[in-house]
Amino acid sequence: MIPDTIPEQVRTAVLKLEFPLLFATVSGAHLYGFPSADSDWDLRGAHILPAEQVMGLFPLRETIEIAEDSGVELDLVTHDVRKFFSLLLRPNGYVLEQLYSPIVVFTTPEHEELKRIARGCVTRLHVHHYLGFAANQWRLYQKDSPRRIKPLLYVFRVLLTGIHLMRTGDIEANLNILNETFRLPFLPELIARKTSGIEKQALSLEEHGFYDAQFEEWERALKIAGEETALRAETSAREALSDLLVQLRLKRLVSHKKVEAQGA
Repeated sequence: MIPDTIPEQVRTAVLKLEFPLLFATVSGAHLYGFPSADSDWDLRGAHILPAEQVMGLFPLRETIEIAEDSGVELDLVTHDVRKFFSLLLRPNGYVLEQLYSPIVVFTTPEHEELKRIARGCVTRLHVHHYLGFAANQWRLYQKDSPRRIKPLLYVFRVLLTGIHLMRTGDIEANLNILNETFRLPFLPELIARKTSGIEKQALSLEEHGFYDAQFEEWERALKIAGEETALRAETSAREALSDLLVQLRLKRLVSHKKVEAQGA
């Protein structure tokens, strides 16, 4: 389920940022396909620091984090483009999911260019990101007493996204769409229970055993998908990302100089 509309507070939040944006998209439960009525809006993106600041001595605002509640709960995190590009060059599925999120709040022509270039960042090494992410989410799920549905959904979302990426080379973070392929019969009920607002409902002991076995099965499937994938072992996008970064800095510098000249 992708939201039909994005609240106006979400759209205007990105316009208040100090630095121009390359893009801003929605992550979290809204992207994953199981938001509750009280789910906050997780915004992620990349901003462009002025070239003169990057070349100077003062500390850089590489990451901006804003949390607010103006009728809608917002959690906004953006990275400077250099940091975001550096994260893309690592086997980091999280930033890929942000970049390719279909729920776009703000975009630019360079955002589309980045999505094209970032195809070369997808490698077989991303399997380690998803295995580690899934193991961490599983530990969080097991620590809960009683165990809850929401962390469990995050576990399966991560596992299926990773398997899908290894098999196809494409990013898909929405659990409903993923399950059109995987057809895990228990997922629709879990999603319905979570989105109805009763995600804190305890899982029974019988359910514990069932989901323990399911986790082991799908974690094993992710490992096999990583072994059998046709994805390359190394990124091919480093040079193109560097070129785009320089273009963004110079474009921002030229724009700034024009404003100064007009005000003289």
